[in-house]
Amino acid sequence: MIIAIQPDKTNVQVILIYSSPSSAHLAGDIAERINSFPHRPLTLCVRGDLSNCQAPADIVETARKWLRENGKEDKVHILVNNAGVELTKPLGDITPGEFSSVYDLNVRGTLLMTQAVLPYLPPRGRIINLSSVGARAAFASLSVYCSSKAAIEGLTRCWAAELGHNGTTVNAVSPGPVQSLMLDNIPKDLVEAQKKATPIEHRVGTIDEVARIVAWLAGEDSRWVTGQTISASGGWAVY
Repeated sequence: MIIAIQPDKTNVQVILIYSSPSSAHLAGDIAERINSFPHRPLTLCVRGDLSNCQAPADIVETARKWLRENGKEDKVHILVNNAGVELTKPLGDITPGEFSSVYDLNVRGTLLMTQAVLPYLPPRGRIINLSSVGARAAFASLSVYCSSKAAIEGLTRCWAAELGHNGTTVNAVSPGPVQSLMLDNIPKDLVEAQKKATPIEHRVGTIDEVARIVAWLAGEDSRWVTGQTISASGGWAVY
């Protein structure tokens, strides 16, 4: 997701990125909800596969062109790197192609998307990466996914150190199990064990609960927070 904000901080344009035709209607539904807000923000949906090295640059150029066509400044104030894919497979069965498919999207895609946005990110910008509690936990058969999220947390810390000179912050949000399509691919016994060990109501999280943390990191109130990974897991993970 890319968010462009005009100088008065109230005129917001949102670019939603989706990867497959089956996700087009979901992106469209989100765009309709955003467009219904009282201040009538503009929203653009762009299809792009971030595992393709050229896609991030193409997405940013499409976004900048769209902003200019609508009489807006072609700057990107907020970048939310939330594209990801998981792999559940025992160590001995993982193929090089499967390893690449996860890292090309989860890690390289995040890096290339951020690089593409960087020239158009003004001072006091916000970069928010989505990690997972798996980055610091031990889950059998999830080594490729979990290690890719550990890489995201490492990138977050280093980018915070590199980009903070002008007030830009870089943080990560680390959700536990969240009710979503991706959760359906996680072994059910693992999810149930996590629910039982979650202090808040012994349940999985919701997309809205994670989104509110992301929104706080995107706002002015979080300006003194950078290089951090915030656990959004109902207390299952305590950092």
